[in-house]
Amino acid sequence: MQHTETRAVHASEIYDDQFGAVAPPIYLSTTFQRNPDGTFREHLYSRYSNPNRTALEHAVANLEQGECAFAFASGLAASMAIIQTLRSGDHILLPDDVYHGVVAQLNELFARFGITYSRVDFTNLELVKQAIRPNTKLVWTESPSNPMLKITDLQAVADIAHNAGALVVCDNTWATPILQRPLELGCDIVFHSATKYIGGHSDVLQGIVVLKKQNDLAEQFTRIQMVGGNVPSPFECWLATRGLKTMPVRVKAQSESAERVVEFLLHHPKVENVLYPGLENHPGHNIARKQMQHAGAMLSFLVKGNGNDAMNVANSTKLFTHATSLGAVESLIEHRASVEGAGSTTPQTLLRLSVGLEHPYDLIADLERALTDGFR
Repeated sequence: MQHTETRAVHASEIYDDQFGAVAPPIYLSTTFQRNPDGTFREHLYSRYSNPNRTALEHAVANLEQGECAFAFASGLAASMAIIQTLRSGDHILLPDDVYHGVVAQLNELFARFGITYSRVDFTNLELVKQAIRPNTKLVWTESPSNPMLKITDLQAVADIAHNAGALVVCDNTWATPILQRPLELGCDIVFHSATKYIGGHSDVLQGIVVLKKQNDLAEQFTRIQMVGGNVPSPFECWLATRGLKTMPVRVKAQSESAERVVEFLLHHPKVENVLYPGLENHPGHNIARKQMQHAGAMLSFLVKGNGNDAMNVANSTKLFTHATSLGAVESLIEHRASVEGAGSTTPQTLLRLSVGLEHPYDLIADLERALTDGFR
């Protein structure tokens, strides 16, 4: 099999027989001509499929080592599609630290249809076993978690879920298939907010679901795309495909820079704690080493002080932009609790960092200034 970097560049290729274009064209057409006998060609209508979307789905499935993939209009659209495969009365088991948008979907959209959930610390496998119910159909994992960077033993949790007859989904947005491939660790479904590392430039909104097997579940996702219509445009797919080609080199460079930023924060007098699975004292360090190729470019740290101090630090950076999102070429900082709103369990002193492609020493200098100015 070809190396990941090679597959990222070539797995999404669209061959232009007419002009020989190296860069893939954007197929903006919403409809496609039928054959003279009335049969359909590969594409019928862009809500059903489109050359750009098909190329992107094929490439992401290839990188995740899955048999098929399905693109949606956002990361939350992708997570919602996964929940839509369930029935009334089904139960989902969630980790205690999980992207708050998933919890909002379950509370605000799906509770009325009889889909329930519970949350437990997935770093404690005994608690996971105890939390499984007879009607648990989906075990939802996120590793590293957002924003506390907890590490889940994906293989162990998959074994527990499968013994109970449940499927396992992993939000692999933070790790990307460059650093971690959950399908190889026993998971059945992987999804990404492709807005993040796959797009990589803060200019595309998209989500992607990847399945380990081309089975009946795949047919459900096909119908959700076609009937629900919550699909990305050809241009968005083209942008994500372009970002995908450089994702391996971006993620590796960002991860290396993150290590240097972590080392700086560890010794700063205004920093109380640094959350990063690459640290040997991180509770999930050994598991991360087993299932990840690198600890990644995401980290969180807690400042000494209060929530206002943390917000002041975030507002004092010049290179780090105080903004929601992650995984792009520019570095971002965020006071996470204020985004999650009422009910957030994230510490008020926590700041989340997404390390970009700037020189790490410039980023360190920026944080050093902010940690000084933010406490004045």
